[in-house]
Amino acid sequence: MRFRNAVGALTGAGLVLGFGGLATASAQQAPPIELKVGDMAPVFEGLADNGQTWNSQEGRAGKLLVVYFYPAAMTGGCTAQACMFRDDRTKLLDMGAEVVGVSGDRIANLKAFKGSNRLNFPLLSDTAGVIAQAFGVPTSAGGTIKREVDGQEIELTRDVTAARWTFIIGRDGRIVFKETEVDPAGDSKAVLAAIERLSSR
Repeated sequence: MRFRNAVGALTGAGLVLGFGGLATASAQQAPPIELKVGDMAPVFEGLADNGQTWNSQEGRAGKLLVVYFYPAAMTGGCTAQACMFRDDRTKLLDMGAEVVGVSGDRIANLKAFKGSNRLNFPLLSDTAGVIAQAFGVPTSAGGTIKREVDGQEIELTRDVTAARWTFIIGRDGRIVFKETEVDPAGDSKAVLAAIERLSSR
């Protein structure tokens, strides 16, 4: 069943708004989703690294929206990916695009990840994998890693591990770019190139 025909999914860890309103079906009960370029993107919200609710409609606010899913905060590939989006954010904003990162990490992880790397865009906690499922992003079991932050070792627990996929949502709310074979360090450059191609059409 396509997401555009689905009602939505709601859990304590995340909220996906369907096109017909809210529902209380869990992520595990919903059928698999396969979003393609040209499909309407899910409208979603979740808790951000600052502990506040972030909503995709408000976050997009007439812009393009880059939604990238990554496996785990404070790991090598995910740090390289996030830092490149950080460094390219001014270019993205100049091109009319906002960025949001989504993972199965808990809020505490995201705060540490954002602070340690001076990230300048929101990170969403999708501990139940609800947002990932709405986009058709595969998830697997979570895990715990240890990292040193400000001279102190901390444990970072994620409840699910999302595959590394990237989407761009157009101003009309449709998917205009989808990448499932993401190069972490090159992701932001691939997104910039995709936006340039879209703007030249």
